[in-house]
Amino acid sequence: MATPLTDQEKRKQISIRGIVGVENVAELKRGFNRHLHFTLVKDRNVATPRDYYFALAHTVRDHLVGRWIRTQQFYYETDPKRVYYLSLEFYMGRALQNTMISLGLQNACDEAIYQLGLDMEDLEDMEEDAGLGNGGLGRLAACFLDSMATLGLAAYGYGIRYEYGIFNQKIKDGWQVEEADDWLRYGNPWEKARPEYMLPVHFYGRVEETEEGPRWVDTQVVLAMPYDTPIPGYMNNTVNTMRLWSARAPNDFSLRDFNVGDYIQAVLDRNLAENISRVLYPNDNFFEGKELRLKQEYFVVAATLQDVIRRFKTSRKNSSTPLSFESFPDKVAIQLNDTHPAMAIPELMRIFVDIEKLEWDTAWDLTKRTFAYTNHTVLPEALERWPVQLLETLLPRHLQIIYRINQIHLDHIASLFPGDMGRLRKMSLVEEEWGRRVNMAHLCIVGSHAVNGVAEIHSKIIKTDTFRDFSELEPEKFQNKTNGITPRRWLLLCNPGLADLIAEAIGEDYVKDLTQLQKLNDLVDVDAFIRDVAKVKQDNKLKFAQYLERECQVKINPASIFDVHVKRIHEYKRQLLNCLHVITMYNRIKTNPAAPFVARTVIIGGKAAPGYHMAKMIIKLITSVANVVNKDPVIGNKLKVIFLENYRVSLAEKVIPATDLSEQISTAGTEASGTGNMKFMLNGALTIGTMDGANVEMAEEAGQENLFIFGMSVEQVLALDQKGYDAMQYYMAMPELKQVIDQIKTGFFSPKHPELFNDITDMLFKHDRFKVFADYESYVKCQERVSALYQDQKQWTQMVIKNIAASGKFSSDRTITDYATQIWGVEPTDLKIPSPSEPLNHK
Repeated sequence: MATPLTDQEKRKQISIRGIVGVENVAELKRGFNRHLHFTLVKDRNVATPRDYYFALAHTVRDHLVGRWIRTQQFYYETDPKRVYYLSLEFYMGRALQNTMISLGLQNACDEAIYQLGLDMEDLEDMEEDAGLGNGGLGRLAACFLDSMATLGLAAYGYGIRYEYGIFNQKIKDGWQVEEADDWLRYGNPWEKARPEYMLPVHFYGRVEETEEGPRWVDTQVVLAMPYDTPIPGYMNNTVNTMRLWSARAPNDFSLRDFNVGDYIQAVLDRNLAENISRVLYPNDNFFEGKELRLKQEYFVVAATLQDVIRRFKTSRKNSSTPLSFESFPDKVAIQLNDTHPAMAIPELMRIFVDIEKLEWDTAWDLTKRTFAYTNHTVLPEALERWPVQLLETLLPRHLQIIYRINQIHLDHIASLFPGDMGRLRKMSLVEEEWGRRVNMAHLCIVGSHAVNGVAEIHSKIIKTDTFRDFSELEPEKFQNKTNGITPRRWLLLCNPGLADLIAEAIGEDYVKDLTQLQKLNDLVDVDAFIRDVAKVKQDNKLKFAQYLERECQVKINPASIFDVHVKRIHEYKRQLLNCLHVITMYNRIKTNPAAPFVARTVIIGGKAAPGYHMAKMIIKLITSVANVVNKDPVIGNKLKVIFLENYRVSLAEKVIPATDLSEQISTAGTEASGTGNMKFMLNGALTIGTMDGANVEMAEEAGQENLFIFGMSVEQVLALDQKGYDAMQYYMAMPELKQVIDQIKTGFFSPKHPELFNDITDMLFKHDRFKVFADYESYVKCQERVSALYQDQKQWTQMVIKNIAASGKFSSDRTITDYATQIWGVEPTDLKIPSPSEPLNHK
């Protein structure tokens, strides 16, 4: 049998990874050696693998710089409308391989590194993930930046340069333990500090009424230092900017105060100001109303808006004519990624009214036309509600502005619905129950010209339920923008075998127009293509199996179904339901060891928020079940359970291409969209899932018969809520479920601590908001259909091909095209900016 091609050899065979010119390779080797010598000050005798990674990263970065400068110059000359994507999270992952792909340098770099006697994958694995996000929301922002650059939009990502990103997860004795993510320890070759653009941000103080209007005085100042990261578009010479702010104390910090004598303490106190950008809050879909978090939210907003206005004022046209803000919304679009940057709305009003001296009504009109808001969740515990008391202390002027916005808003509603106090209460920006709080979602809706959900079903729920009163008032304001993923990272980069197979079959244009994957439908019955697709999957599974053996010391059966459930650990995502199915399979094998069983490897991974007790218990349950299952000789290699430690972007890139079955099993109506579901679909996994989030549209695109759909619909969940969900009824009615729950309850999986999982079983019986038992029977039966189909490899693979062919809609290029044309008022372009070696002629 021929030895399988290495990834490097596969890469060489196709040109989506760039041409290998002798000159090209020689130049890259020269750059590499130059950086090793002059940047890293090492020679080959003492250089470490990390040095080699840095030498390569700097060499590749050199190829970005000319295009980066050229792109920004091009924007200055042509003065297009700018798009600003404001997010507290950008979950970027690694940059090296993505940059090589975008510049068409991957093959040449592979060859250069090979000639230097080094291993490319070893170097790539030295890079730290930029883990500046929790999960879906932060990764979406990263995919959007990639698409905005690829579509030639003059776009900027603005966020915080956290010194510590999402924690590293270690599993010790089956429990999650958190470690700090010191991702900057060795330096970051992809960022450039811009101290010349440092800006002041104000906190605390008081509002003074003067003849010229209110003045915010006696504030504490923190400086915002920008760090720029290049965002290359795919093969179009566009390089956009992600600008992340880092907090710095001013040099007179604390020395102005009363501790005149204590100079040392004053310098040490600088840390207090600089803590603002120290660490990412590790909560996903949960609001924690801490002062430091509000400081982070205002910090990014205040620094960004100063930058936006500076750029508006110094644009070519504005610097030569008398300044007018009339054209501001024609030159600036700002997208709020959830409510986290909502303070941008009162902040822009403050700038317009207090500093630029605009009339309130004019300022409000400009503000609304500038902002648009994306909602990411309907879970009530995730919605941001800031105590008025906290705002009054930290941002007194902004609270006044919010009050005034609210007054005008409520006066308007009262004029439309006289005497309807209930409506006023429901629609106010300030909630009175549970102490006075500002509802940030309401602020965003009122202060934006467009509000969108992130999948059709979610956008409908927002309109008919969550924000019903607002959508009745302004139905035209509410839109849908179904999420997407970038096919560059989530196919070309992570699955070169499949990307190349597709390119051979339908050409290479699909990389920038994913709808072309529909052409694969013509190949569903071609035996050779079916075999090739199955072989790519098998190769990916073998490679991942080897990785798991190295990392987890578990021998796994590469012929088994790789059943994968990776995402943040949360009750609504129902990792518990999966766990109950695993125990059910275990019990069936134990009851009848001789019966035929389709082998499975169940892989579950994801982080739990450090303060989320139930999520941490769920991890402990999964690891405890794994412990029993994997050690039982009767089970053998029929069933293995693996908890994937420290799930993150770079690990997703390894596991997703190797997956057979993707678990998307949230209770209908709880997952706004999901994006992992799309990555699995694009990479040749089949989906088992509920009719929730984007699963609904995936089933629509591929045909419901080509997904494994189970469980209650949104309507059925609602009906069950109205009737009253009684978990005991399901427990008594299903012997297999009863056995599983009894085992958990009596300590079968925790013999030393029989009561260890009481919190879980109590929750499941008494207050399970996500109705795990109600979908158990449907889920188990659906899983039997999965096993049955897997036994017919040809039919399984044909279904895989139909799924890949239907995944074109879920490119973030499509999502961004829709935002651009329907919200931002800009047009994508396939214009290629001239490369740095050519003259810039844009006339």
